[in-house]
Amino acid sequence: MKKLALAFCLLAVSLTAQAQFEKGTMILNPSVTGLDFSYSKNDDAKFGLGAQVGTFLADGFALMVNAGADWSQPKDTYTLGTGVRCYFNTTGIYIGGGLDWERIRLKGGEHNNDWGVGIEAGYAYFLSRTVTIEPAVYYKWRFDDSDNSRFGIKVGFGFYF
Repeated sequence: MKKLALAFCLLAVSLTAQAQFEKGTMILNPSVTGLDFSYSKNDDAKFGLGAQVGTFLADGFALMVNAGADWSQPKDTYTLGTGVRCYFNTTGIYIGGGLDWERIRLKGGEHNNDWGVGIEAGYAYFLSRTVTIEPAVYYKWRFDDSDNSRFGIKVGFGFYF
């Protein structure tokens, strides 16, 4: 009976364990965007993939580099950028922001470049000590053409090393 109780306690602790958002920890965060939840004046339906890689420079504060691609009608967009993420204690709630550059390819063959600022808020739900599922809401504001600004929902995974 003691072994069963000990096994149950260890299972409960492992399921509720929080990754330490400590200085020096690396994060990899692939995500799926679009899911028909995002809104932009120039897009109808879209599907996107993104990835962020970063390191915690201080406890709860990560510097991130990101890349992404969105495929929609009538354009495809490719993004590179950098930003920061701030985690509140070990609750998993975070906010982030950053600067990015987009290469927009229109269906007629025309190309445009645009800079923008993005913000996001999300929650890192821990599946294990080092793996999270991270739903988030985001807003990306474009400098050159505000019609390309967008608000949306994304879902990603976080891997902490």
